[in-house]
Amino acid sequence: MGSLGAILKHPDDFYPLLKLKFAARHAEKQIPPEPHWAFCYSMLHKVSRSFGLVIQQLGPQLRDAVCIFYLVLRALDTVEDDTSIPTEVKVPILMAFHRHIYDKDWHFSCGTKEYKVLMDEFHHVSNAFLELGNGYQEAIEDITMRMGAGMAKFICKEVETIDDYDEYCHYVAGLVGLGLSKLFHASGAEDLATDSLSNSMGLFLQKTNIIRDYLEDINEIPKSRMFWPRQIWSKYVDKLEDLKYEENSAKAVRCLNDMVTNALVHAEDCLKYMSDLRDPAIFRFCAIPQIMAIGTLALCFNNTQVFRGVVKMRRGLTAKVIDRTKTMSDVYGAFFDFSCLLKSKVDNNDPNATKTLSRLEAIQKTCKESGTLSKRKSYIIESESGHNSALIAIIFIILAILYAYLSSNLLPNKQ
Repeated sequence: MGSLGAILKHPDDFYPLLKLKFAARHAEKQIPPEPHWAFCYSMLHKVSRSFGLVIQQLGPQLRDAVCIFYLVLRALDTVEDDTSIPTEVKVPILMAFHRHIYDKDWHFSCGTKEYKVLMDEFHHVSNAFLELGNGYQEAIEDITMRMGAGMAKFICKEVETIDDYDEYCHYVAGLVGLGLSKLFHASGAEDLATDSLSNSMGLFLQKTNIIRDYLEDINEIPKSRMFWPRQIWSKYVDKLEDLKYEENSAKAVRCLNDMVTNALVHAEDCLKYMSDLRDPAIFRFCAIPQIMAIGTLALCFNNTQVFRGVVKMRRGLTAKVIDRTKTMSDVYGAFFDFSCLLKSKVDNNDPNATKTLSRLEAIQKTCKESGTLSKRKSYIIESESGHNSALIAIIFIILAILYAYLSSNLLPNKQ
């Protein structure tokens, strides 16, 4: 759960955090008994706990297909991300990965921690993949082939222009959006979304991750990973790594804001994609990460901490997003609130201020035109002071009761 300090500052985070904790335990108990499926679902929870929670809401067949799709692409991404693999070894693996998923004996040792386990034990993923329906297998193979080829292309090519940036993000994330749309359609639950909207769903998430992960990527050993396009960063510094130095903080923040403004162009497409979904479980599966993305952009905007450490939403707010995202009106409300937060941080002296404000106003207009904003209470925009002391006292009482209960049940009885 969240830290005690965070809960005291945001006491209404406690209940969603508690629900999230129990949901995580429940999800772990739902792991199938078959060894290959047990490995896949256990690995899913290790590489992405939040994704592992949201996926549990999908129907059984679609859930299995999305689980395997995610792990296959995570394995492909592990090969791409490992900067210790020589190019002449890496490129052929990326290009042939779509064939390896049919090979029950194939594995390749790379990556670290849980990702190394995934690669070493990849035969479990292949075995599970081969049990999926033909429609699911074909969709996963197609996207894996296209993504591997795109990744291989950018192993030998730097991200120079904004068009390069969009192309790279299409290969590593837009294709995920296309693949998921195909899986949703193959399940019979949804109409097939357009490639353009599906692509935007992936690009919005990927660009958010690239912005947030600047410091981790630039400090990668033995070789930096550089995804910010030269067309943007060269307006502010001579080398991309210069953004992390304190003497360049003012330039770094302007560059960061330029990157966030670029990402915002996909938000309206995302809202359109989500508004077309019919299945409640698929809707939540898609909507929660998108809200997390615009929330992360709002936190990163104008924030020098992006170049000093990790910037992410507090766990309590994440728990609220997971708990309270049920309908499209919840999505409109969250996008509106986070765009308001972002808008409040725009400096009129920023060279991109006009463009940033224009994109935020377009998002807000779409949300307002939904006609749902007045029907909900915001959990995102909140007062930083004046928290109800009685509520804090109640939380301490609940914690004390829980502690007493757990202690009486876990400690051995004295004879």
